[in-house]
Amino acid sequence: MIWLSVALLLGSMAIILLAAELFTNSVEWLGNKLKLGEGAVGSILAAVGTAMPETMIPIIAILFVGGEASHEVGIGAILGAPFMLSTIAFALTGTTALLYARGGRRSRTLMVNAEILQRDLGYFLMIYTMAIAAAFLPVHELKVGLALVLLLLYGLYVWQTLRHESELSGDLPPLYFHRNSASPHLAVVLAQFFFALLLIVLGARVFVANVEEIAHVVGIAPLVLSLLIAPLATELPEKFNSVLWVRSNKDTLALGNLSGAMVFQSCIPVAIGLIFTAWELEPPALVSGILAILSTLIVYGSLRWQRVLHAQVLLLGGLFYLAFVAYVVALL
Repeated sequence: MIWLSVALLLGSMAIILLAAELFTNSVEWLGNKLKLGEGAVGSILAAVGTAMPETMIPIIAILFVGGEASHEVGIGAILGAPFMLSTIAFALTGTTALLYARGGRRSRTLMVNAEILQRDLGYFLMIYTMAIAAAFLPVHELKVGLALVLLLLYGLYVWQTLRHESELSGDLPPLYFHRNSASPHLAVVLAQFFFALLLIVLGARVFVANVEEIAHVVGIAPLVLSLLIAPLATELPEKFNSVLWVRSNKDTLALGNLSGAMVFQSCIPVAIGLIFTAWELEPPALVSGILAILSTLIVYGSLRWQRVLHAQVLLLGGLFYLAFVAYVVALL
């Protein structure tokens, strides 16, 4: 049975990769049709769209399954998503840039809109630090109050993103669902957008189910699974999207897709966790949160003081992920 799970795992990855290609193509066209800039397309439209699969995991675990074990899985999934984005996803994006730079197809420096990315990461650092600190609040009512603050902050973030816009950069490739049209109808763009999202959700569900099956056979604990394994699967859409945009030299979209998802994940799912669980974080959850903050601080610092982002800086995120893996292995 484990070989069947491995086969389904690989098949689901292929589905997600295909869906990511369709999604990045359609989301650029959707931004064009709606006259949105790089900030809204990358940090809101793409980020929220691809964040849906991993957002559903804690919602289902906490609100519809219930129980201490499910709450543990839900909290792990909530914290695991930003951790994966700020470590593995950063490192994969940096690696992609370096590989294409070796072929002479791009620079090792990511040509990002520093203002957009710095704003995103600044919001994430503030909000995610508050989320981790909330575990030490003495009464649940304070946690509920903080959840409402996080929701308001996300609304402010969306407003600022839409208010400070820049034009989409780079050529717009033909829409896959209508390759012969120089200006496809909005309905066709939306059809490809939602079809890609459906493929992403289905692929992610199959991936997670088989990762869980393999983890059960190997004997991995639920909290470790929800922190380390499940987010690695459900964050595949963001990772693939960013790889495709880096390949096309659309670095602001690539990084905005990740940073926007980080802001969303640190607000909406965390607010649900604060309201509907005790939000008492075990040591592995706290460690993952601290490492995510440290990894993001390095990228934020590079943007703030150097005003550029080198691919090598993003590679450091992989070291934080490996450090967490070593920590988890030491606990087993």
